[in-house]
Amino acid sequence: ARPSLGCYFGRVLGNNRMGRNWRGSNRIEQFSLKKRKYLGPTSMDSELSLIMTNLALIDKGSFVFDPFTGTGSILLTAALRGAYVFGTDIDLRVLRGRSEDENILANFKQFNLPPPELVRCDNSLYHRHFRSHLPLFDAILTDPPYGIRAGARKSGSKRDEVRPVLDEHRHDHVAQTKPYAVSDVMADLLNVAAMTLKMGGRLTYIIPSMKDFNEDEDLPRHECLKLVSVCYQPLQTELGRRVVTLEKTNEYDEQKQAQYLESTWLNGAQSAEKCANIRERLLEVAKKKPGYEEKAAIRKQKRKLNKETKKRAKREQAAQAQEMLEDKSHHV
Repeated sequence: ARPSLGCYFGRVLGNNRMGRNWRGSNRIEQFSLKKRKYLGPTSMDSELSLIMTNLALIDKGSFVFDPFTGTGSILLTAALRGAYVFGTDIDLRVLRGRSEDENILANFKQFNLPPPELVRCDNSLYHRHFRSHLPLFDAILTDPPYGIRAGARKSGSKRDEVRPVLDEHRHDHVAQTKPYAVSDVMADLLNVAAMTLKMGGRLTYIIPSMKDFNEDEDLPRHECLKLVSVCYQPLQTELGRRVVTLEKTNEYDEQKQAQYLESTWLNGAQSAEKCANIRERLLEVAKKKPGYEEKAAIRKQKRKLNKETKKRAKREQAAQAQEMLEDKSHHV
């Protein structure tokens, strides 16, 4: 007798024959990071951003917030869904961009999207920047800084005494910042989501983790938010990342804020530590592999050569510019 066949039912999102389509011909490739005018080391790839908008149920007219905007790649994808987007970041230079042609607004203009609302803001002090007693957002999408490529910062100074900023310097002053512990980053993120999401609104975020991460015990949690889904993507043998989606199911009680923050991590510092110092832990694992010292020495030598080559090219360029100036002065 012939063996029974398994039948699977579902929606086809894309395949090779379809050109990995997204509601049209090659739209994934159309919105690829490679084609954008403004990028940074932490820009989220378009496919994962699209998945996040699906998980957060983003639709036309949704009001979406990203408290760690960076170069705005997640906001752009939400805008492609027809959402109104609002983003904040503590780094004013990233929000401003490199030039008039290389910034977040240039990316939105490139795809004929309305410009986002951008504010330089510290998420650890959200309640001091914005109204927090009424729900506002349909969804919060974000990729918090964990220190793998960019470390988290918050307002403040390491010094005991801080000099006041003079009035004439306030227009272009970049405020001082200090390190922002990953445990506090996540506690504040979930607390802000619980405060500002509408009932039924969703928080979708990325969290990196090593092999020893336990979803049942180590994921941050909040009394007002229910876990909807966790999608795991392996990146290396030891490292992966999870796309976590939470939904607001209970009203926020301002009187319990301290309790909310204290109960974010089920096992306290032990759970929080598994999301922190990822770079250092990866380095420790790499050092245990055979041939690490030799490979590290080769990489170091390459970096040194590249640095020297760039310096030499700069000196030659400066010398050529100086020669051109001298030639012009002789002709005059």
